[in-house]
Amino acid sequence: MEELLALLFLSRDIAHRKHLTTDSYSEHMALGSFYEDIVGLADSLAEAYQGRTGKRLSEIPHYDNPIKGTILSTISKLLVEVEKHKETCCKGDSTLLNLLDEVIALYLSTIYKLTFLK
Repeated sequence: MEELLALLFLSRDIAHRKHLTTDSYSEHMALGSFYEDIVGLADSLAEAYQGRTGKRLSEIPHYDNPIKGTILSTISKLLVEVEKHKETCCKGDSTLLNLLDEVIALYLSTIYKLTFLK
């Protein structure tokens, strides 16, 4: 779970930085929604995970951005990494899977906005 949360926090940081530096209004708005919403979703997932497992989270690593390219390609690549954690973090638990699906839906919605709303 800690690695998944680190990816979500990295995504938030990348989106927030690009949100503040873009000259595209639609990109600014899409990324603003993303970085604001990802925090609450990450928090809900982490708390539910701890409640389900009875384990406290340990140190959440800090990731630097290893991905180069456009914000669209970066968000898309981060989504792939997030989706890899479905089985390891959720282990078939429908509540945790639903929360992670909400996270994934936010990535997909942001990808849609960055792709089609100019």
